[in-house]
Amino acid sequence: MPRWTLLLLVLGCLTLPLAACGGDAEQSGTGGQSSGRLARVLSRGSLVCGVSGELPGFSFVGQDGKYSGLDVDICRAVAAALFDNPDAVEFRNLNAKERFTAVQTGEVDILSRNTTWTLGRDTSTGLDFAPVVFFDGQGIMVKRASGIKTLADLKGKSICIQTGTTTEQNLTDQMQKRGIPYKPVVFEDVNTTFATYAQGRCDGVTADRSQLISRRTAFPKPDDHVVLDEVLSKEPLAPATANGDAGWSDVVRWSVFTLFEAEELGITSKNLAQFNTSKDPSIRRFLGQDGDLGKGMGVSNDFAARIVKHVGNYGEIYDRHLGPQTRLNLPRGKNNLWTNGGLMIAPPFR
Repeated sequence: MPRWTLLLLVLGCLTLPLAACGGDAEQSGTGGQSSGRLARVLSRGSLVCGVSGELPGFSFVGQDGKYSGLDVDICRAVAAALFDNPDAVEFRNLNAKERFTAVQTGEVDILSRNTTWTLGRDTSTGLDFAPVVFFDGQGIMVKRASGIKTLADLKGKSICIQTGTTTEQNLTDQMQKRGIPYKPVVFEDVNTTFATYAQGRCDGVTADRSQLISRRTAFPKPDDHVVLDEVLSKEPLAPATANGDAGWSDVVRWSVFTLFEAEELGITSKNLAQFNTSKDPSIRRFLGQDGDLGKGMGVSNDFAARIVKHVGNYGEIYDRHLGPQTRLNLPRGKNNLWTNGGLMIAPPFR
């Protein structure tokens, strides 16, 4: 073959799409093409979602065997977007130590397990985080009768901690910064961590404040325990997928954004039908009545309408599991929409 002909062939491959010269390369998920993971999930007909399964309000298995909670409804929202069926989800209970491996190996399609978004986890651990679904902070719970009211009162005291979480390092950093010596009592299992504290073998227990409040509701006498006012860290909790599949990450990311946008637009699971005749261009694009936003991700154009119909908007989910009518009764605070002074915001659906 003449040298100039070979050169033209090489240049042609450089200017053509990768799939044209690579043959079996996976699609990126743009332009309506299904990503590798998206294609597999659609073919399987269900979503595999990694959760805790042991944290009321976020992911918990009831006596009827059904899962409920904020993290669970994130998975159900993705399933609704893909299959128009929020129950097309297989839940896998994962502890803190094994959760990242489950994502990396492809055992789960999405991790929705009160996981803090950090730089290290976003890079070296190989995770691709979706939007934050709950802004939290680390705290410490003690027995009310102990008289402990501040971190300084924990000098020389024992504190129960679950390993494999950000709480372990956060506590070390904060106590070292303040010059407060303490005795860490570390466990792999979250149930053992809180059971040991409840049995009085630790003077305190540390975790995300929402988790402390959630766990306290399961104690025989919840009012005998108090969460200290001091917040030790910022804990943005977010779902995550494996790095390397932008198309699949887009589906999960925009499923979460849908929950925020629906609340901002005032669209709920109860009034959704009223918006079907709306003339508002923003609402029509959001519901998939105009444009091809869904098709651009490789899903149905009405994916957002499916999510709202089956799962509701973010406010509905929050109230259902964490709001004033629940045992947790967590004020929304930073988890309000940006229009209400919070941090929850979705980019434009256009």
